[in-house]
Amino acid sequence: MTHTPPRSTRTAVRSALAATGLALLLAVSGCSAAAPSDTAASTVPTPTADVSTSAVTPTPTAPATDAPIVVEELGKGEQDAAVDVEVAGPTQVAFRRITIKPGAGTGEHCHAGQLVAVVEQGELTHYAPIYPGGVHVYETGDSIVEGEGYIHEGINEGTEDVVLLVTYVIAEGQPLAQTDLSQCDPLATPLPTP
Repeated sequence: MTHTPPRSTRTAVRSALAATGLALLLAVSGCSAAAPSDTAASTVPTPTADVSTSAVTPTPTAPATDAPIVVEELGKGEQDAAVDVEVAGPTQVAFRRITIKPGAGTGEHCHAGQLVAVVEQGELTHYAPIYPGGVHVYETGDSIVEGEGYIHEGINEGTEDVVLLVTYVIAEGQPLAQTDLSQCDPLATPLPTP
């Protein structure tokens, strides 16, 4: 049986996604007065491997300009299937840029909600029971949608940094990434051994 979240939660999530869509639409339609070279962000400190508790320094704001609206395109990815993001109850939305060094990984974790990400750079090997064979490799420009509850892990098995732009839509009060695997879906298929 599917649980339908309260209208206020669905509305909040839809509003956040609509605002993101509007910003991307404005960027695509050329409503920004900033030149592409003006929108390069400075280097952001890399979060620690423990994604649930790491402190993240916010990305600097867009460059100063007299334009009434400035849009900074951060990333774009494609999905072959429809994307439906729903979280039961009050919801938190967070945005992160995550850098994973070669040989490093996220560690096994799950989410009390969903996330949508774009691979800004590199190749991420994603181990999850949702793929045939339990593994899928995402490349620069690909988007990732992670669902609620199942245990998964992302590993940089390449030779360059992997950079992800991630939007978390997670139940309020829950960590963005749950590393206490006893809190994950006990019926989920175990991960294959990398």
